[in-house]
Amino acid sequence: MQDYSSKTDAEIVKLTLKDQEVFLHLVQRYEGKLSRYIRRIAFVDAQTVEDILQEVFIKIYKNLNDFDPDLSFSSWAYRITHNEAINYLKKMDRQKSIPLESDDEDVVSLIDILESDVDIVKELSKKELQKKVQEVLSMLSPDFREILILKFLEEKEYKEISDILKKPMGTIATLINRAKAQFKQIAERNNLTYSSL
Repeated sequence: MQDYSSKTDAEIVKLTLKDQEVFLHLVQRYEGKLSRYIRRIAFVDAQTVEDILQEVFIKIYKNLNDFDPDLSFSSWAYRITHNEAINYLKKMDRQKSIPLESDDEDVVSLIDILESDVDIVKELSKKELQKKVQEVLSMLSPDFREILILKFLEEKEYKEISDILKKPMGTIATLINRAKAQFKQIAERNNLTYSSL
């Protein structure tokens, strides 16, 4: 069996167009990242993540001929994932009833990154802090929640976020600043500050 680990995404796409079996290597490369992204932006259970992810890979496969190899496959895949997750949320009308449980340990890293803007109580246990961060994220408007997730948890560059959300890079910078401000306001209202002690 051929090793595809050293091949670029664009090379694997090209090979997939000749041999559909190669698509499995793209799935293996992206399933973990895209699952995590769906869970973060949609706050859904594992089964729903799997269902959305299956639809994502079906759409990716069906549209491989339309992929422009001069562009980033990652951004293209995240864009399709974004669309599927948002469509699911609209269909289920779930944006107001987001479950707060998450096994996503690194939501706490969002606090570390935003710490200069939000003075978080250091004594909170990791689990308590994780729950508080999830609560704050769930209260953000969906656009702001997603942009913070893309920038700070998915660690996407401005250009990639621009490609994924189909918004100009200047707008992305503005949205990130507004999202951080909204996060800070909500965090402060929910006693996630030193001053509340």
